[in-house]
Amino acid sequence: MPYVNIKITDEQVTKEQKAQLIQGATQLLVDVLNKNPATTVVVIDEVNTDNWGIGGEVVTTLRMRAKQE
Repeated sequence: MPYVNIKITDEQVTKEQKAQLIQGATQLLVDVLNKNPATTVVVIDEVNTDNWGIGGEVVTTLRMRAKQE
């Protein structure tokens, strides 16, 4: 049973987009590894930008800075 965990920031991701991620990740495992889609698990974790860092900075800060530029 393949298990895929997708972590994304919680920035306005729609139900439709999440469904596409789940479908796409499942299909990738079917296509590449010949896995059974009925036993493939995909979990999406949405992480608040205050809890996500890139390059030593909090993503919330990076997003605010990018809006100002």
